[in-house]
Amino acid sequence: MMETLEGISWGVTDRIGRIVMNRPDRANSISLAASRALCQAIDAVLSANPHVVLLSAEGRIFCAGGDIDEFASAGDALDVLVDDILDHLHPALHRLTTAPMPVVTQVGGSVGGAGIGLALCGDFVLATESMKLRTGYVSIGLSPDVGASYFLARRVGELRAQQWLMLGEPVGAAQCLAAGAVDALFPDAELAGATEDLVQRLARSASGSLGSIKRLCTDALGRSLKAHLELEHELLRTCARSADAREGVRAFVEKRPPCFGVS
Repeated sequence: MMETLEGISWGVTDRIGRIVMNRPDRANSISLAASRALCQAIDAVLSANPHVVLLSAEGRIFCAGGDIDEFASAGDALDVLVDDILDHLHPALHRLTTAPMPVVTQVGGSVGGAGIGLALCGDFVLATESMKLRTGYVSIGLSPDVGASYFLARRVGELRAQQWLMLGEPVGAAQCLAAGAVDALFPDAELAGATEDLVQRLARSASGSLGSIKRLCTDALGRSLKAHLELEHELLRTCARSADAREGVRAFVEKRPPCFGVS
């Protein structure tokens, strides 16, 4: 059962947390009300501790960024509106991306502005062959938000991200794939099915194993080898105590698929 508030829907079933932006008539732009609903959706989904989280959007545009009409209405108080949105949305995005389970984003269309951060925050980013990335910040005299600069730089490199953001020119799907901004491209009609196959596969995996891998690979180059090996030892010992590890070893010996998450 999905809950819906201000064009954001969410729910958790069969170990899969789903968050859907559903304001296609507004290009899934992020208004103040939608940002608060998105924060509520993130908290509700994470509290259910799913094995995987899927972030997707309805319509031909994944997310155009901030709600420019709302920005215009704010007038001289635009900075106040920005604070009202980001004071809640940035911490929620941090909770989502640092959660132990994998995050998958399904980018079924163009993406711009703050939507870049939402699109590229995933551990897996699947997109359509028709997608375009439009940064847009320089055209309205603003700087990046919602992790757009961070996630873009992490995926395509700092200098290329800087150039894309400074020029504000549309970047096509093939170029996004070649640069590493997205992980795979599919025909529009095949994206949903390919994404569902991936999240179902992740949902069947051992959650402790997935969480350990994510923790180890996050900032791996920022740790010394000694610290990293100690963390590997700690996490492997924890996994080795789990029912999933016992099941995985038995299944391997018995030459059958493992059934994780069943005590």
